[in-house]
Amino acid sequence: MSSMPSKPQQAAATTRPGPGGSTALAGVLGDPVHHSLSPAIHNAALAELGLDWVYLALPVRAADLAAVVPALEALDCRGLSVTLPHKRAVTALVAELSPLAQRLGAVNTLVRRPQGGWLGTNTDVEGFLAPLREGDWQGKRAVVLGCGGSALAVLAALEQLGFGSIAVAGRNASALAAFQADCQAWLPGLDTLAWTAADEGPVLRALAQADLVVNCTPVGMTSTSDPTAASRSPLSAAALDQLRPGCGVYDLIYTPRPTALLQAAAERGCRTWDGLEMLVQQGAAALRLWSGLDDVPVEAMRDAALSRLQAP
Repeated sequence: MSSMPSKPQQAAATTRPGPGGSTALAGVLGDPVHHSLSPAIHNAALAELGLDWVYLALPVRAADLAAVVPALEALDCRGLSVTLPHKRAVTALVAELSPLAQRLGAVNTLVRRPQGGWLGTNTDVEGFLAPLREGDWQGKRAVVLGCGGSALAVLAALEQLGFGSIAVAGRNASALAAFQADCQAWLPGLDTLAWTAADEGPVLRALAQADLVVNCTPVGMTSTSDPTAASRSPLSAAALDQLRPGCGVYDLIYTPRPTALLQAAAERGCRTWDGLEMLVQQGAAALRLWSGLDDVPVEAMRDAALSRLQAP
């Protein structure tokens, strides 16, 4: 099955002083998940809407996922977000996949079906698209750095925007080949670029022509175990110098803000976006599906994310 379920009825908004016996549960499944901004984002929205729900970070080991997903349905959980490392494994635990999730082979949102069971869908694509929708990308060239799970959602979004050329650069040749094979059925024109320290030539040439560069690697992300991690960029100085003024650079990382990549790109006259808006917008899309509400407080969600990031 691949069709989307009928839209839930509009949720009734009620104001309550705090969690109680009638409080409904939603949450995010991951391992680790203690660092997630999703609880702050969703609980801010739930408070704004007056819904008697609470959204929790739910750490789940891979070995326990098959037991936890149906158990949460039995507990009348209203909806679930799914993050690493479970986005692929959870596809086997749902009653239905949306067409997009089926194509990507990855799920980041579980929605209760009226007839029982979970619908697995993917709102990462909608989240990624949000800051790019006002641009004209028809026929333009994109370079995607990295070939992990998040890159799949990025490719689906770039296809929707009408890019004429999309290339994925990866440092692991076997992973890059497997990634291309996964995309072959729905993105047959995808180019792949071997990306090695010894020979950056193919990547340099692609960057020199790029209209948009998207970082899907973790390079440059803040790390509690490595104080130097946040100072790194996935692109060398030579690669950065290939970027044309006006080229868009989108880093899925949002800690630190700005990342080393975005700071260097801005210094070269590039337009820049980080992954915070993607996080907020994919969460808003999930909340619409769970609650049946068309209008959810995106601004409150964004403010909660920013406050959490700025907290000491």
